[in-house]
Amino acid sequence: MPELPEVETTRRGVAPYLDGATLQGAIVREGRLRWPVPPQLGAILAGLTVRAVTRRAKYLLVHFDSGTLLIHLGMSGSLRYVPADTPVQKHDHIDLKLGSHVLRYRDPRRFGAMLWHVGPLEFHPLLKDLGPEPLSDGFDGDILHAAIAKRGSAIKLAIMDNHVVVGVGNIYANESLFHAGINPTRAARDLSLADCRRLAAEIRRVLGLAIEAGGSTLRDFVNTDGKSGYFQQDYYVYDRQEEACRICSSPIRQIRQGQRSSYYCPLCQPC
Repeated sequence: MPELPEVETTRRGVAPYLDGATLQGAIVREGRLRWPVPPQLGAILAGLTVRAVTRRAKYLLVHFDSGTLLIHLGMSGSLRYVPADTPVQKHDHIDLKLGSHVLRYRDPRRFGAMLWHVGPLEFHPLLKDLGPEPLSDGFDGDILHAAIAKRGSAIKLAIMDNHVVVGVGNIYANESLFHAGINPTRAARDLSLADCRRLAAEIRRVLGLAIEAGGSTLRDFVNTDGKSGYFQQDYYVYDRQEEACRICSSPIRQIRQGQRSSYYCPLCQPC
Protein backbone atom coordinates (compact mmCIF):
# COMPACT_ATOMS: atom_id res chain seq x y z
CA MET A 1 0.00 0.00 0.00
CA PRO A 2 1.38 3.45 -0.85
CA GLU A 3 2.47 5.18 2.35
CA LEU A 4 3.08 8.86 3.05
CA PRO A 5 6.29 9.17 0.97
CA GLU A 6 4.60 7.59 -2.04
CA VAL A 7 1.58 9.86 -1.71
CA GLU A 8 3.79 12.93 -1.28
CA THR A 9 5.81 11.84 -4.33
CA THR A 10 2.54 11.64 -6.27
CA ARG A 11 1.46 15.07 -5.01
CA ARG A 12 4.71 16.63 -6.14
CA GLY A 13 4.35 14.90 -9.48
CA VAL A 14 0.81 16.05 -10.26
CA ALA A 15 0.97 19.57 -8.78
CA PRO A 16 2.81 21.19 -11.74
CA TYR A 17 0.14 19.91 -14.13
CA LEU A 18 -2.83 20.79 -11.92
CA ASP A 19 -1.95 24.10 -10.25
CA GLY A 20 -3.87 26.84 -12.03
CA ALA A 21 -5.32 24.45 -14.60
CA THR A 22 -8.99 24.55 -15.60
CA LEU A 23 -10.57 21.12 -15.88
CA GLN A 24 -12.84 20.21 -18.77
CA GLY A 25 -14.50 17.59 -16.60
CA ALA A 26 -13.87 13.94 -15.82
CA ILE A 27 -14.50 10.56 -17.39
CA VAL A 28 -15.57 7.89 -14.89
CA ARG A 29 -15.33 4.43 -16.42
CA GLU A 30 -15.57 2.55 -13.14
CA GLY A 31 -17.04 4.23 -10.08
CA ARG A 32 -17.05 1.23 -7.77
CA LEU A 33 -14.01 2.06 -5.70
CA ARG A 34 -13.70 1.83 -1.91
CA TRP A 35 -16.51 4.36 -1.77
CA PRO A 36 -18.68 5.11 -4.81
CA VAL A 37 -17.33 7.87 -7.05
CA PRO A 38 -19.96 10.62 -7.41
CA PRO A 39 -21.75 9.82 -10.68
CA GLN A 40 -21.92 13.53 -11.52
CA LEU A 41 -18.19 14.11 -10.94
CA GLY A 42 -17.56 15.11 -14.58
CA ALA A 43 -20.23 17.79 -14.46
CA ILE A 44 -19.05 19.02 -11.05
CA LEU A 45 -15.46 19.52 -12.19
CA ALA A 46 -16.15 20.97 -15.65
CA GLY A 47 -14.89 24.56 -15.81
CA LEU A 48 -13.33 24.58 -12.33
CA THR A 49 -9.81 25.93 -11.79
CA VAL A 50 -7.39 24.18 -9.46
CA ARG A 51 -6.17 26.52 -6.72
CA ALA A 52 -3.76 24.16 -4.95
CA VAL A 53 -2.81 20.50 -4.52
CA THR A 54 -2.04 19.49 -0.95
CA ARG A 55 -1.82 16.32 1.12
CA ARG A 56 -3.32 15.30 4.46
CA ALA A 57 -2.03 11.96 5.73
CA LYS A 58 -2.41 9.65 2.71
CA TYR A 59 -5.12 11.77 1.06
CA LEU A 60 -4.40 14.02 -1.92
CA LEU A 61 -6.50 17.17 -1.82
CA VAL A 62 -7.22 19.09 -5.03
CA HIS A 63 -8.65 22.47 -4.01
CA PHE A 64 -11.15 24.48 -6.05
CA ASP A 65 -13.13 27.59 -5.14
CA SER A 66 -16.33 25.55 -4.74
CA GLY A 67 -15.00 22.41 -3.07
CA THR A 68 -12.23 19.85 -2.75
CA LEU A 69 -11.52 16.60 -4.57
CA LEU A 70 -10.19 13.95 -2.17
CA ILE A 71 -8.08 11.21 -3.73
CA HIS A 72 -6.79 8.12 -1.97
CA LEU A 73 -4.55 5.66 -3.80
CA GLY A 74 -5.71 2.68 -1.75
CA MET A 75 -3.57 -0.43 -2.14
CA SER A 76 -2.69 -0.20 -5.82
CA GLY A 77 -3.75 3.17 -7.17
CA SER A 78 -1.62 5.56 -9.22
CA LEU A 79 -2.05 8.84 -11.09
CA ARG A 80 -0.32 9.44 -14.42
CA TYR A 81 -0.27 12.51 -16.65
CA VAL A 82 -0.70 11.21 -20.20
CA PRO A 83 -1.88 12.47 -23.62
CA ALA A 84 -5.65 12.33 -23.87
CA ASP A 85 -5.48 9.84 -26.75
CA THR A 86 -3.41 7.31 -24.77
CA PRO A 87 -5.15 3.92 -25.11
CA VAL A 88 -7.20 3.03 -22.04
CA GLN A 89 -6.13 -0.11 -20.21
CA LYS A 90 -8.23 -2.47 -18.13
CA HIS A 91 -7.76 -0.78 -14.76
CA ASP A 92 -7.80 2.86 -15.92
CA HIS A 93 -10.94 3.93 -14.08
CA ILE A 94 -11.00 7.75 -14.11
CA ASP A 95 -9.59 10.57 -16.25
CA LEU A 96 -9.43 14.18 -15.11
CA LYS A 97 -9.59 16.11 -18.38
CA LEU A 98 -6.89 18.76 -18.90
CA GLY A 99 -7.20 19.65 -22.56
CA SER A 100 -4.68 17.72 -24.64
CA HIS A 101 -3.77 15.59 -21.61
CA VAL A 102 -5.54 13.77 -18.81
CA LEU A 103 -4.62 12.83 -15.27
CA ARG A 104 -5.45 9.12 -15.33
CA TYR A 105 -6.32 7.16 -12.21
CA ARG A 106 -5.40 3.48 -12.39
CA ASP A 107 -6.32 1.07 -9.62
CA PRO A 108 -6.26 -2.71 -10.22
CA ARG A 109 -7.64 -3.55 -6.78
CA ARG A 110 -10.17 -0.68 -6.71
CA PHE A 111 -9.52 0.07 -3.03
CA GLY A 112 -8.78 3.74 -3.58
CA ALA A 113 -11.18 6.67 -3.58
CA MET A 114 -12.10 9.84 -5.42
CA LEU A 115 -14.64 11.93 -3.52
CA TRP A 116 -16.05 15.45 -3.75
CA HIS A 117 -16.42 17.57 -0.62
CA VAL A 118 -17.96 20.97 -0.10
CA GLY A 119 -17.18 22.83 3.11
CA PRO A 120 -14.34 22.94 5.66
CA LEU A 121 -12.07 19.93 5.31
CA GLU A 122 -11.51 19.66 9.05
CA PHE A 123 -15.10 18.37 9.34
CA HIS A 124 -14.82 15.69 6.67
CA PRO A 125 -15.36 12.28 8.35
CA LEU A 126 -12.18 10.86 6.79
CA LEU A 127 -10.01 13.75 8.02
CA LYS A 128 -11.49 15.16 11.20
CA ASP A 129 -9.89 12.73 13.69
CA LEU A 130 -6.41 12.54 12.18
CA GLY A 131 -3.32 13.21 14.26
CA PRO A 132 -0.48 15.58 13.41
CA GLU A 133 1.58 15.45 10.22
CA PRO A 134 4.98 13.89 10.97
CA LEU A 135 6.87 16.41 8.82
CA SER A 136 5.12 19.46 10.27
CA ASP A 137 5.95 21.73 13.19
CA GLY A 138 3.00 20.12 14.98
CA PHE A 139 4.92 16.91 15.59
CA ASP A 140 7.98 16.32 17.76
CA GLY A 141 9.16 14.09 20.56
CA ASP A 142 7.29 15.97 23.26
CA ILE A 143 4.01 15.68 21.36
CA LEU A 144 4.63 11.99 20.70
CA HIS A 145 5.44 11.34 24.36
CA ALA A 146 2.19 12.97 25.47
CA ALA A 147 0.16 11.04 22.88
CA ILE A 148 1.42 7.60 23.93
CA ALA A 149 1.84 8.17 27.68
CA LYS A 150 -1.10 5.93 28.59
CA ARG A 151 -0.89 3.42 25.75
CA GLY A 152 -0.07 -0.14 26.67
CA SER A 153 0.13 -1.26 23.06
CA ALA A 154 3.46 -1.93 21.35
CA ILE A 155 5.24 1.21 20.19
CA LYS A 156 5.20 0.08 16.55
CA LEU A 157 1.42 -0.22 16.61
CA ALA A 158 1.14 3.14 18.38
CA ILE A 159 3.08 5.10 15.76
CA MET A 160 1.03 3.44 13.01
CA ASP A 161 -2.17 4.75 14.63
CA ASN A 162 -3.35 7.79 12.67
CA HIS A 163 -4.70 9.32 15.88
CA VAL A 164 -1.11 9.52 17.21
CA VAL A 165 0.64 10.63 14.02
CA VAL A 166 -0.47 10.23 10.42
CA GLY A 167 1.19 8.46 7.56
CA VAL A 168 3.69 6.24 9.37
CA GLY A 169 2.88 2.95 7.67
CA ASN A 170 4.46 -0.43 8.18
CA ILE A 171 7.63 0.09 6.15
CA TYR A 172 8.61 3.39 7.70
CA ALA A 173 7.60 2.40 11.23
CA ASN A 174 10.04 -0.52 11.03
CA GLU A 175 12.83 1.63 9.64
CA SER A 176 12.30 4.52 12.08
CA LEU A 177 12.30 2.22 15.12
CA PHE A 178 15.53 0.59 13.96
CA HIS A 179 17.35 3.89 13.55
CA ALA A 180 16.03 5.06 16.93
CA GLY A 181 17.30 1.84 18.57
CA ILE A 182 13.84 0.97 19.92
CA ASN A 183 12.41 -2.55 19.88
CA PRO A 184 9.02 -2.65 18.12
CA THR A 185 7.49 -4.72 20.94
CA ARG A 186 8.16 -2.22 23.74
CA ALA A 187 5.04 -0.86 25.39
CA ALA A 188 4.46 2.67 24.12
CA ARG A 189 3.89 4.07 27.60
CA ASP A 190 7.31 2.80 28.72
CA LEU A 191 9.21 5.06 26.33
CA SER A 192 10.97 7.96 28.00
CA LEU A 193 10.85 11.51 26.73
CA ALA A 194 14.35 11.04 25.37
CA ASP A 195 13.22 7.89 23.54
CA CYS A 196 10.31 9.77 22.01
CA ARG A 197 12.46 12.69 20.93
CA ARG A 198 14.86 10.28 19.25
CA LEU A 199 12.03 8.34 17.59
CA ALA A 200 10.22 11.45 16.35
CA ALA A 201 13.45 12.73 14.83
CA GLU A 202 14.02 9.41 13.05
CA ILE A 203 10.44 9.32 11.75
CA ARG A 204 10.97 12.74 10.20
CA ARG A 205 14.39 11.80 8.83
CA VAL A 206 13.34 8.44 7.35
CA LEU A 207 10.23 9.87 5.73
CA GLY A 208 12.24 12.75 4.30
CA LEU A 209 14.82 10.40 2.79
CA ALA A 210 12.08 8.21 1.35
CA ILE A 211 10.43 11.20 -0.33
CA GLU A 212 13.77 12.21 -1.84
CA ALA A 213 14.10 8.66 -3.22
CA GLY A 214 10.63 8.79 -4.77
CA GLY A 215 9.12 6.42 -2.22
CA SER A 216 9.28 2.63 -2.20
CA THR A 217 8.16 0.28 -4.95
CA LEU A 218 7.29 -3.19 -3.68
CA ARG A 219 4.43 -4.17 -5.98
CA ASP A 220 2.24 -1.60 -7.64
CA PHE A 221 3.53 1.87 -6.84
CA VAL A 222 4.82 4.10 -9.63
CA ASN A 223 5.00 7.89 -9.76
CA THR A 224 3.20 10.13 -12.24
CA ASP A 225 5.80 9.38 -14.91
CA GLY A 226 5.37 5.64 -14.49
CA LYS A 227 8.72 5.28 -12.72
CA SER A 228 9.39 3.24 -9.60
CA GLY A 229 10.56 4.56 -6.25
CA TYR A 230 13.99 3.52 -4.97
CA PHE A 231 13.92 3.78 -1.18
CA GLN A 232 13.60 -0.02 -0.84
CA GLN A 233 17.27 -0.20 -1.80
CA ASP A 234 18.10 1.56 1.49
CA TYR A 235 16.09 -0.59 3.92
CA TYR A 236 17.93 -1.55 7.08
CA VAL A 237 15.37 -4.03 8.44
CA TYR A 238 12.14 -4.11 6.44
CA ASP A 239 11.74 -7.37 4.50
CA ARG A 240 15.32 -8.39 5.40
CA GLN A 241 14.58 -11.31 7.75
CA GLU A 242 17.64 -13.50 8.37
CA GLU A 243 19.89 -11.10 6.46
CA ALA A 244 22.81 -9.51 8.29
CA CYS A 245 22.16 -6.23 10.07
CA ARG A 246 23.95 -3.42 8.25
CA ILE A 247 25.28 -2.16 11.61
CA CYS A 248 26.19 -5.21 13.72
CA SER A 249 25.82 -8.19 11.31
CA SER A 250 23.27 -9.97 13.53
CA PRO A 251 20.43 -11.70 11.63
CA ILE A 252 17.35 -9.52 11.24
CA ARG A 253 14.31 -11.06 12.92
CA GLN A 254 10.70 -11.08 11.79
CA ILE A 255 7.61 -11.25 14.02
CA ARG A 256 3.89 -10.56 13.60
CA GLN A 257 2.26 -7.53 15.23
CA GLY A 258 -1.32 -6.53 14.54
CA GLN A 259 -1.44 -8.88 11.52
CA ARG A 260 1.57 -7.11 9.98
CA SER A 261 5.18 -8.18 9.77
CA SER A 262 7.70 -6.41 11.97
CA TYR A 263 11.45 -6.53 11.43
CA TYR A 264 14.16 -5.67 13.94
CA CYS A 265 17.74 -6.31 14.99
CA PRO A 266 17.94 -7.96 18.44
CA LEU A 267 21.26 -6.26 19.22
CA CYS A 268 20.62 -2.78 17.85
CA GLN A 269 17.05 -2.75 19.23
CA PRO A 270 17.14 -4.46 22.63
CA CYS A 271 13.84 -4.98 24.46
